[in-house]
Amino acid sequence: MVTRWVFRLFDDRYAWLRMTLLGLSGIGYLLLRPYPDEPYAPVDWAFAAAALSLCPLGVRWPLASALGSALVFGLAGWFGEAAPTVPQVGATWGVLELTLRRPIRQVAVTAAAVLAACLVDSLDHLPATWPTWLYGVAVTVGVPVLIGLNIRASRQLARQAEQRVAIEAEAARASERAAIARELHDLVAHHVASMVLRVGVARHVLRDTDPRVTEVFDDLHDSGTNALADLRRLVAVLRDPATVGTGPGYVPIEPGALPEALATTVDRAVRTGLTVDASIDPAVATLDTVRGLTILRLTQEGLANVAKHAGPTARARVRVRVLDDAVHWELTDDGAASHRGARRSESGSGTAGSGHGLVGMRERVELLGGTFTAGPEGAGWRVRTVLPMAVSR
Repeated sequence: MVTRWVFRLFDDRYAWLRMTLLGLSGIGYLLLRPYPDEPYAPVDWAFAAAALSLCPLGVRWPLASALGSALVFGLAGWFGEAAPTVPQVGATWGVLELTLRRPIRQVAVTAAAVLAACLVDSLDHLPATWPTWLYGVAVTVGVPVLIGLNIRASRQLARQAEQRVAIEAEAARASERAAIARELHDLVAHHVASMVLRVGVARHVLRDTDPRVTEVFDDLHDSGTNALADLRRLVAVLRDPATVGTGPGYVPIEPGALPEALATTVDRAVRTGLTVDASIDPAVATLDTVRGLTILRLTQEGLANVAKHAGPTARARVRVRVLDDAVHWELTDDGAASHRGARRSESGSGTAGSGHGLVGMRERVELLGGTFTAGPEGAGWRVRTVLPMAVSR
């Protein structure tokens, strides 16, 4: 507990507190000097005041403060009449503060300056007092440097430990998500396969039924078959340790096939009863795979939301443009006002009971550095995103 408190005191955020305590201790020493028979001369008071005035500078400019303290210490030792205790303590603390917060090169320069100041202070007594002088140098220069380096090393080890814990936690989350995704695949694939099989049987048995019903059966069978193929490819990615967590994600289409994939998505929405006015910029074929997949997923989810909230007979408009090094995607509908509340809950934080369509769309867009807006427009709803293009390297 005490060790934690001490290391917190030497945190960079509390530099102002340390320098304030240093200044107060210097003032206290001057007011309660233990040697009343050795009064300070005006020059000594001047150097002590100069040393104290440098304390606030150490909060923002530790190098300038430390070098200034070393200079004041050296001048006080040369021109002063009393022992330069306050300038010496200020120089010592300046070395410590610099060691805590600045590169080693600056520490070495400052330590050399303080060492020179120590030499100037004791020049009249050398070489007779070499042992005492070396001890003073060790206390004035060596101790603060060692303490500062030790605290810096402890900080670095603590940061590395935090990073290691964060990496391990992220790896554990990724592994858990992969396991859940595999289990979800097994569950969903089982039911989808059963549905596809039953639709196939219905197609075989009901050959002479209404052509419109046959068309629906064909569409259901094709959609289920494609969903199973996508699920199999996705689980293959998840079960490959070399690709899980290292790639940009599962990409079921090639970038150049994006216009065709968007057209297919719109066509499927039209088959459900929606009236869709689509305007797709051919330049979307040049998008990278991640942004291409994002645009496709936004369109799929957006049209599904229109059918869900505005009804299968609603009218929707899809606009995809590549303009000013960004992809502009927009989906509007003429929906029903009675469904706005449900959409608002869906666009929120995703709490229990609300939908997650817009939340997932927002997360996907913001992951790529884009902007996402959704809200009512007239009687309907509008969703708009702007995705920056990938930066070439």
